[in-house]
Amino acid sequence: MGSNYERELKAILKGDEKVLSVVTRGCSPVEKEKYMMIKKRPFIVVRAAGSYGMDLVAVRGDISFLVEIKSSSSDTLHFSSKSGKLQKQAVDMKEECERAGALPIYAFRLKNYRGDAWRIFTLDIDGLEGRVKVLHSRLPKLENSRENNLIMRWRDGMPLSEFIYYLAR
Repeated sequence: MGSNYERELKAILKGDEKVLSVVTRGCSPVEKEKYMMIKKRPFIVVRAAGSYGMDLVAVRGDISFLVEIKSSSSDTLHFSSKSGKLQKQAVDMKEECERAGALPIYAFRLKNYRGDAWRIFTLDIDGLEGRVKVLHSRLPKLENSRENNLIMRWRDGMPLSEFIYYLAR
């Protein structure tokens, strides 16, 4: 099921007309208008092989980022679940992105939600420069639990329509 959401987000970021019309069917007119802005400045999007960390790489002349996609029917993801695999992936992604000066993105798709079902987050990292650093500062960060494990709460994320709107300017 996760690969369906990878394909969906890939198509959205590429500005695929068919997918955009399906995804925005339940959105407000304002959300739909913001989604459609991606058609003016789409990305080249490549699916990353394997299931260890990043799912997509999105590249455009002025900005690029690495995307890890999560989906759930629950609005909260605890990275301590699944034997700590999600937490380890996040630590590895943070280290790799800091090493390369790349922007890590977490895209959280809430299942069975009518409207803008995607929320965007990032990790708290150092070493970013330029426009990527500015974008990073505007994105909500994953929160830490008392045990220092990451938590992603869908309601705290940036709607994908807002993310696209920001990138289109």
